[in-house]
Amino acid sequence: MNPRADTGFGLGNLPYGVDDSGHVVVAFGDEVIDLASAQGLDVGPKVWTSGSLNAFMALGPDAWAHTRSQLQSVAPQQPARARRPRSEVRLVLPWEIGDYTDFYASREHAEAMGRLLRPGEDPLPAAWLHLPMGYHGRAGTVVVSGSSVPRPSGLLPGPTGPVFGPTARLDVEVELGFVVGTTVPRGRPLPARAADSHIFGVVLVNDWSARDIQSFEYRPLGPFLGKSFATSVSPWVVPLAAVDPWRVEGPVQTPEPAEYLKTGEPRGLDVKLSLAVNGTVISTVSSGGLYWSMAQQLAHLTVNGAGLRAGDLFASGTISGALAGSEGSLMERSREGSWLADGDTVTISGWCGDRARGPWISLGEVVGDVVPGL
Repeated sequence: MNPRADTGFGLGNLPYGVDDSGHVVVAFGDEVIDLASAQGLDVGPKVWTSGSLNAFMALGPDAWAHTRSQLQSVAPQQPARARRPRSEVRLVLPWEIGDYTDFYASREHAEAMGRLLRPGEDPLPAAWLHLPMGYHGRAGTVVVSGSSVPRPSGLLPGPTGPVFGPTARLDVEVELGFVVGTTVPRGRPLPARAADSHIFGVVLVNDWSARDIQSFEYRPLGPFLGKSFATSVSPWVVPLAAVDPWRVEGPVQTPEPAEYLKTGEPRGLDVKLSLAVNGTVISTVSSGGLYWSMAQQLAHLTVNGAGLRAGDLFASGTISGALAGSEGSLMERSREGSWLADGDTVTISGWCGDRARGPWISLGEVVGDVVPGL
């Protein structure tokens, strides 16, 4: 096996996916390694043929680290029977999602949306600087990259009252997701300082949004049908260990967070993200500026006694920057928005490091096509 240096899927990455036969695979260069046929691993084939990553995640952080170390040693020497061209492998949703929670961790995005949706008011909700805000989404409508997204319908604002019809303001949200790998029992809050050991890996997320449906329904309980119709995720789960070299210090948090939300630096993660519509890149941004970290989000969700299950999906919320061209949603690009049409293809790409000079790793892409609604 001789992986090209420019793939972003070298030994420093080794992301996990699941193919359409239910086998766990690892991307290495231009190929994938079928772990059910791989040599040199202590974890047996039963885990790798279970149809998802959940069985492997259930083994815990020590097993994740040990398997990753073994893969870094044996990946280049795998026999032909364990290798296939990456371009020929069809990937499916790689894990079974128990719950899905979407946060609101980008201050730049929260302020931009506040100014658009609540003109004349403080753009940040009163609680925003004190805790990671979020909403519970629908795990059943999380789909893998490449899945089509039918245009949703609902009640929309009309000149004399609500009217029913297809959304005219279909939008995207550029987000970074993370996958819980080990459970947190109900009634046992997880402090932010201990949260990283429960995170298996990261994925790219597009939280599709129907802005007209959202604007009519969101007060007082927040997003519902304007978000629940589809959330797309990338097919590769990049181990948290692979992105650790790109940790960065987060923004200064004022006021000081509550004790359960305090965590050490560097708490942020510098994942570079690009948003393209029909092949044209319209925005680039980094997750390094997120105000609330992954660990703080997990700590806040569990502080009231809520438990976590292996396979739970959490997302950062839309990631936006302060400069033009770093917006994480179409709505932020102008007051009128630049909404998606049927037939449009949306691609969010992610990577860490310098793709031109290296070192770098790829998080792959999350892609979705807009199709007419039913």
